[in-house]
Amino acid sequence: MEYIVIIIGSIFVSNIVLAQFLGICPFVGVSGKLSTSVGMGGAVLFVLTLATMVTWIIQYYVLNPFGLEFMQTIVFILVIASLVQMVEIILKKVSPSLYSALGVFLPLITTNCAVLGVAILTIQQDFNLLEGVVYAISNAAGFTLAMVLFAGIREHLDLMEVPAGMKGVPIALVVAGILALSFFGFTGLV
Repeated sequence: MEYIVIIIGSIFVSNIVLAQFLGICPFVGVSGKLSTSVGMGGAVLFVLTLATMVTWIIQYYVLNPFGLEFMQTIVFILVIASLVQMVEIILKKVSPSLYSALGVFLPLITTNCAVLGVAILTIQQDFNLLEGVVYAISNAAGFTLAMVLFAGIREHLDLMEVPAGMKGVPIALVVAGILALSFFGFTGLV
């Protein structure tokens, strides 16, 4: 039951993008088309899950035992950046097709604050490793859901007549606000 609460809470109630406002740059920047949103969501799922596992292990087996908890943020940033670079190099050698499928999304994830945010929130909420992985996967699913919904709406807006002053980013921000309000309706669900 606890895992179901984590899943529903992460996807709908406290969506990483729409409720916690982490990962806004790729949310607005990459969500112009549905295909790029799905690609970014897949890349975030992969990196977020891997980064959460590695940072959890580092927190509980390196930082905490040596009293270095104060270095959490800087260590996590370095770990995430290194992890993304290693994944990129390994994918290039092992699976060129997957590397080309993820393409530009892997370097974008290095600067995605949602990855760092989920890693830190996993530690702050005192999850064990399995709960942390479920939390990471659920947040990636919530991120992808928000991106796909937003991309679909933006593609539809491209076909509509929008006032000249509202075209592009202004209307996208208004739509993002309305989408966040719609997810606010899930508050109290879990």
